[in-house]
Amino acid sequence: MPRMLDVSDDVRAEIGDEEADRLLAGENAPGSYDCTSCRTPGDSEQERTSTVLFIGDETAVLAFAHATCLPSQVVQVTEEQLQGAVRSINPDGVPEQAAPEQAVLGVTSGLILISGELHPALVVEPTGPIVRPGSTDIGDDFLPLLIEQGFMPVTELSSVPPVLHGWSVLLAVGQLHAVLQPGTGGGSPVAWWQAHQALQVAESWRAAANKHQQVLLFAAPVGSIGRQPREDLLRDALDKAAANGKLVAAAMPLAGT
Repeated sequence: MPRMLDVSDDVRAEIGDEEADRLLAGENAPGSYDCTSCRTPGDSEQERTSTVLFIGDETAVLAFAHATCLPSQVVQVTEEQLQGAVRSINPDGVPEQAAPEQAVLGVTSGLILISGELHPALVVEPTGPIVRPGSTDIGDDFLPLLIEQGFMPVTELSSVPPVLHGWSVLLAVGQLHAVLQPGTGGGSPVAWWQAHQALQVAESWRAAANKHQQVLLFAAPVGSIGRQPREDLLRDALDKAAANGKLVAAAMPLAGT
């Protein structure tokens, strides 16, 4: 029986027409699978299923997802990130190794209450000042750079920020992998931030993300938020940063939808 598979033009270009046609004919596609986004079972004979191709520096992995969770697409990731995803799909594989800590952007997940409804949010705060590329200034250009990308200044958390088109949050194999921004010249999305090791998010956070099909991203300069151990403290820190004019935000679809 032919599978109810979606193979995007980008995925077809990467795997070739012959392989794509075999998938669509049901020769190489699994009947049942674990969705690479929500990790719940799917069945390509019973429901529309997306092919998602993760491409690293040297390897590529074809995964499957409910079409309601992710569209069929190509996702560029680091080789290390891809190997981490493979290990999480095949837990009996290579042992997990700690990645060196090189992150410039700190990311915290939490649920934020806006207009009586809980929204999944990511809060981004650099570990130091961010200066404009090529600049010899010693100031902090983090917020101006983001505003130029389309983020909106926030003075209070009273409404959901507008969607920033072309950006997305990659939630795959039940974990947070990256924040993607548009590629140059309309190419495939590239990582603006990516986890050295995929970050586990709370079940309630993932449920809210699946419900809204988008994530709110808040960003503030170094020293504005801090690592808050509880969501109520995180909210207090966000409110304070907004009141001080040190917060920008955008809503982002899940994984480029």
